[in-house]
Amino acid sequence: MQDVAAELTERLRAVATAERAAAEKRYLKSDLEFLGASVQQIRRAVKELEARAPLDRERLLSLVDALWRRPIHERRVAAVVTLERHVPLLRPDDLAVMERLVRESRTWALSDGLATGVIGPLLVRRPDVADAWLGRWAADDDFWVRRTALLAEIAPLRAGAPFERFGRHADAMLEEREFFIRKAIGWVLREVSKSRPDEVLAWIAPRTGRASGVTMREVVKYLRGPAGELMSAYRARRPARV
Repeated sequence: MQDVAAELTERLRAVATAERAAAEKRYLKSDLEFLGASVQQIRRAVKELEARAPLDRERLLSLVDALWRRPIHERRVAAVVTLERHVPLLRPDDLAVMERLVRESRTWALSDGLATGVIGPLLVRRPDVADAWLGRWAADDDFWVRRTALLAEIAPLRAGAPFERFGRHADAMLEEREFFIRKAIGWVLREVSKSRPDEVLAWIAPRTGRASGVTMREVVKYLRGPAGELMSAYRARRPARV
């Protein structure tokens, strides 16, 4: 898999630009090396290599490890993309690997893909392990891990999982000052409100006095009817009357 990772890197170098590398590094404020390839170019390169060398679970995890080992942003994005494309090969004990990758990500540009594209879909397939993993992550000292506990709920909630677990974890984090936590709570609520607006409204209405503006602006995007009262209640720091 080292050879496959090296070939992928050379493919990305061939299409990368120094201008994009500098801009991405500034935008993400990252210590990683940047080649300067776009996500679309990374996805295309991953797909082309997979067509020549199909992956089983062992080869998948080996390739992900090889790609991740070098501190190059595009290689790590390629590792996340590869995992997203092969979630059916993963097992519950592979969540330990996903946790390690999240801890080492240190940026939403990597951890969010793991949360929404890998961990969440895996938990849809194996809901029996979700409570234990997400419960522990939701109480972790690392806010990227806590953010993952929130964002990993999007796929299960879309698939009909009970709202209560996410609601409990989000309530415990609602007054955190960390932007990425506030944004994550709002993001999940926004997505769930597309199909389950009554549950989202019932959860947020008594909490508008505690929620941040970042969270509230996300929540109301699809709650058109009660949006005015929700935002008025937020500004007055009181529960909404809906």
